[in-house]
Amino acid sequence: MRRRELLALITSTAALRPLARAAAQQPRVPTIGVLVVGSPGSEKFWRLFRQSMRELGYLEGQNVRYEFRSDEGQASRLPDLAAELVRLKVDLIVPWFTPATRAAKQATSDIPIVMAMTGNPVETGLVASLARPGGNVTGISNMGSEMAGKCVELTREMLPSARRLVALANAPDPFSKPFLERVRLGGDATGMTIDPILIHAPEELDAAFAAMAKEPPDAVIVQPSLPTKRAAELALQYRIPAVSFVRAIVEEGALMTFGVVEADVYRRVAVFVDKVLKGAKPADLPVEQPTRFELVINLKTAKALGLTVPPAFLARADEVIE
Repeated sequence: MRRRELLALITSTAALRPLARAAAQQPRVPTIGVLVVGSPGSEKFWRLFRQSMRELGYLEGQNVRYEFRSDEGQASRLPDLAAELVRLKVDLIVPWFTPATRAAKQATSDIPIVMAMTGNPVETGLVASLARPGGNVTGISNMGSEMAGKCVELTREMLPSARRLVALANAPDPFSKPFLERVRLGGDATGMTIDPILIHAPEELDAAFAAMAKEPPDAVIVQPSLPTKRAAELALQYRIPAVSFVRAIVEEGALMTFGVVEADVYRRVAVFVDKVLKGAKPADLPVEQPTRFELVINLKTAKALGLTVPPAFLARADEVIE
């Protein structure tokens, strides 16, 4: 090598050393995998969760990255999507709804998982207990089965003449079992007959409502992991009052919902994520349950169905959609 070339090589190498040191000193940006069931309510979760993360100082593209995956209404895709997040070596997974949480847990026992709006995680085998979750899963339980039972009671109060209620359950969702059990208990407590219908695939929803129309029930309660927008549309089409316990469905045309204040839940999910990213272990973080709930009535839908909501019941609503 010529002397001039040797000097140029030494000079360029020396100039690159500070850049290499600076790159080595750059803090690693954590990547959060987000896995959701393709219900319309997932859009609200995604928006509010990122907003809550920003409030905690996590700015997308600067000190946090997201890998967002939705099953787009096809629950059978969840295992592959969860496996994809694992292959990407994300630092943490945030699943929305029970089927997504189950898929994430089956895909990894190492990557921390923070549940968002997951129903009955103990009964569905996702955690050992609320106080001591164990393993790699913690987060928020949405008390879904309790809300389902309460919805049955509120339906009877809102519609005093109601005697028969259909429970639309999402068969592939492990939460469907505690959901149906609480609905049944609610029926026993209120003297209403409960007819369960298991939906195995989204395309079965239309046929289920068409079958209901032959002998219309007084109301239908919809499990939230089903396509709630379509369920609300069909309920209006067949003039069947629909209720549930996630807010999205009442905004889409259902008659009533009673459930958690979702903004509170997603804010707490962000707090869990922050703790885990700072070194906390999911096994040591007790699962939390919501403390605030809201009753929302769609008065526009009530009028379209020719229903009169008792004034005393209407006065109890936290919000009325007109």
